[in-house]
Amino acid sequence: MRSCINLWIVAALVIPVLLTLRSPRGETQTQTQTTSSFSDSSTFSVKLANSFPFNQRIRDGSNLEYDFYMDTCPQAEGVVRSALTRIYFDHRDVAPALLRLFFHDCFIEGCDASLLLDENNGDRNLSVEKQAVPNQTLRGFDKIDLIKEEVEQACPGVVSCADILALAARDSIVLAGGPFYPVLTGRRDSHQSFFEEATDQIPRPDDNVTRTLNLFNLRGFNARETVSLLGGHNIGKIGCDFIQQRLYNFQGTGQPDPSIPLDFLRQMRLNCPDSKNSSTSVDEFTISKMGMSYMQALSSSVSSGASFDTHYYQSLLRGRGLLFADQQLMAEEKTARLVSAYASDDGSTFRMDFARVMLKMSNLDVLTGLQGQVRVNCSLPVSS
Repeated sequence: MRSCINLWIVAALVIPVLLTLRSPRGETQTQTQTTSSFSDSSTFSVKLANSFPFNQRIRDGSNLEYDFYMDTCPQAEGVVRSALTRIYFDHRDVAPALLRLFFHDCFIEGCDASLLLDENNGDRNLSVEKQAVPNQTLRGFDKIDLIKEEVEQACPGVVSCADILALAARDSIVLAGGPFYPVLTGRRDSHQSFFEEATDQIPRPDDNVTRTLNLFNLRGFNARETVSLLGGHNIGKIGCDFIQQRLYNFQGTGQPDPSIPLDFLRQMRLNCPDSKNSSTSVDEFTISKMGMSYMQALSSSVSSGASFDTHYYQSLLRGRGLLFADQQLMAEEKTARLVSAYASDDGSTFRMDFARVMLKMSNLDVLTGLQGQVRVNCSLPVSS
């Protein structure tokens, strides 16, 4: 009976989202063939697929449930929401931090909280995902720990860190003005961390559009879903660490990226001065705290509404992408068409797509049932 109720609830939440996507803007009716044909034509995709057989291992979240903790910890989601709300009003930057944390966790071996571990299989001598270069600028681990402590006080040893991270990411998006989407629960935590995979497979800020599309394609995301997910960059700040190479030494040339408009280059350099230039008094530590948002990237003549809107896509249309990988979406006809479609309406298309793809992301390759464990401390595996 309970499983039937779960199915009805999930259907009621998800079907309206799916119905709005029957005739997506910016796409032709051949969308269903895009991923396979793109993959077949790309040598890079074939090589990467052979190296990382991710698609063969995807667990699609079908064992997750709506309100999984209804009997064992009915207050779990409320505790997460209230704790995060208190944190958010003191630290508004927690929303982009947790969204990025969640993405980096799910993108490597699925949404299993492996990113949160300080030990790998109980061995502190083994490297963990946190130490991988793409993850060294992540923030928000302490906020997840605070939320976990409150959940543990309510229901000791019941709610997984993977579920807490998934719920906190969704709630932080809503607090930042983004769309609500249902989060199914019942994830279990991994006892293993994946340092090498995180080092090799996290999308990089200097990736070209081919590599970006293929990394997402390996995880089951088509071009539209990829462009939608990258729209999460519309909240928060892009750190100067990710921008400086493009501004001062693009691809080792000692020059800026020639595709950046000159007025925008000047603006970016004001926000991210060259730490290696002796004429500036800004050290690398200070640089690491600086950055720009996509709100700043838009010229003052362009109006933008709520923080979670289409200004990311409007920036790309004007050649004002902060990351090279973001601006590269305009280098491929299909992705450029999607960017234009998202930028051209009131934001409803993007918000609906983003909600749908975040639901899909949150179910990616999860551990359920007897798989994995439920950690009491999110940074430490449960010892046998």
